[in-house]
Amino acid sequence: MSTSPTPPATRTSAPAVRETDAVALAVAVSVTEAVTEADAESVTEADTEAVAGKAVSGVGRQQRFPSGPAPDPAGSREEHRIRSFHARRGRITQAQAAAIERHWEAWGVELDGAPLDPGALFGDPEPPVVLEIGFGMGDATAAMAAADPATGILAVDVHTPGQGNLLALADRLGLTNVRVANGDAVVLLRDMLPPASLAGLRVYFPDPWPKAKHHKRRLIQPDFLAMVLPLLRSGAVVHCATDWEPYAEQMLEVLAAEPGLANRYPAEGFAPRPDFRPMTKFERQGLAKGHIVRDLLFTRI
Repeated sequence: MSTSPTPPATRTSAPAVRETDAVALAVAVSVTEAVTEADAESVTEADTEAVAGKAVSGVGRQQRFPSGPAPDPAGSREEHRIRSFHARRGRITQAQAAAIERHWEAWGVELDGAPLDPGALFGDPEPPVVLEIGFGMGDATAAMAAADPATGILAVDVHTPGQGNLLALADRLGLTNVRVANGDAVVLLRDMLPPASLAGLRVYFPDPWPKAKHHKRRLIQPDFLAMVLPLLRSGAVVHCATDWEPYAEQMLEVLAAEPGLANRYPAEGFAPRPDFRPMTKFERQGLAKGHIVRDLLFTRI
């Protein structure tokens, strides 16, 4: 692994990294991640509510990385409500665990509800910051960060292996414009970011929640946009992508109904696939199943 570049000053300091056996770290106790399309089919309403309740209280969740992502960063701010993600078990590799141990103090952000200054986060008084919600393993995030080093990417997810993988990629590629945020994106949007602080929002292949009774859990909803809009500066780009056609139609309906946004492709509705968005794992899986991938590009008026 390459030597990590010296990062700019972060919002808060963290305790020194404790030396830990990487092999022991590789044994997963429990991690959280965004639900994939296959997972959503098997999750019942009761299962999701039960997991959401544990996520709120922190019951049964352990801090495996003393200087890494917290199991419950927002604490009491995470009130009981319908969520667009849920917790599930998974495994973390030695390399991912080592990246968290080495880089979380400098590049990690806990979504704990405390005010966040993007300028301090990226070492620039007025940085163009793009928020990405749900980055999976981070491959596309790292590629876009490398292609546009002048833009800071605040990437949010609750998937610990993905957090470690993105940190490892940032280290390997020498990226200084990526910050990995741990926790509920709603807490970030509602409580932490100042108005007009974002130059863009990216939501690529979110959980489609295909069952009708789960549609209320989809991320792209009017209430979600009501939180996002004040945070977007004029000209900011909202970019969504999905391979689930009914969800694509819902996204288009919700985004088009927002008077503060303008569709870049009003005649077509959906945008042609942009070259700057790398192919993701979920996109490849969707295409292999014969799904149609839809991109939506809207601009903040």
